[in-house]
Amino acid sequence: MSKAGAAFSLPSRSTQLDSTMRYKLLGSTITPPPIALVSNIDEHGVLDAAPFSYFNVFGEDPAVVGISILSRSSDDPKDTGHNVRRSGEFVINLVDESTLDAMKITAIGFSRDVDEFKAAKISSAPSTKIAVPRIAESRVSLECKLLQVIEFGAMRSLAIGEVLAMHIADDAVLDAERGHVDLPKLGIVGRAGAHSYVRTSDVIKLAVPSAERVHGELTGLINSNAPFGRAEKRQPPPRRL
Repeated sequence: MSKAGAAFSLPSRSTQLDSTMRYKLLGSTITPPPIALVSNIDEHGVLDAAPFSYFNVFGEDPAVVGISILSRSSDDPKDTGHNVRRSGEFVINLVDESTLDAMKITAIGFSRDVDEFKAAKISSAPSTKIAVPRIAESRVSLECKLLQVIEFGAMRSLAIGEVLAMHIADDAVLDAERGHVDLPKLGIVGRAGAHSYVRTSDVIKLAVPSAERVHGELTGLINSNAPFGRAEKRQPPPRRL
């Protein structure tokens, strides 16, 4: 029996929900997404940083990531949207517990002439493949080259980038040659709805069983004549007279 109690119609043409309600429902249920603190630079050399939780990885060959940008208006794609389109470069700095407070400062709607690195008290570090600097305090940074911008309407767009270089904190790298990373040690945080965040230090390890093992268990169950798909009924103990 399904446990889902409420149903919502989400198409944009629907009159049941407006865009704000759709945003709340999607953001509070599809969780926890990682947070991309995107560093970029404008044509005057002013550094900008902005957080995006509509973000994820979409491929490994090539390495592809995407950030979804909500514009301020149909004529103002935000500083990040403007700078990424202009330069074709950006850095995704994953937010961890040490940069969470700085991330909240960068979420403020500063004017374009404000250096948000200075406002958030974060420092820049040179990238190796692109001109845009990364955030030195971030434990994971991805240098990206813009591949494509997909417009979802007047207010929402998806910037897709290829990862050219990746920086990971040394103390969280278990084996560089095999690509093994200590996730809890990175301290990455994810978003869990409005003004709420979750840690990734509580990790559940669960290996996928082999097909042979599952087949063997099913075969043994069938051969034992036990009912398949339901619990076997037990006979009640004999009554004592």
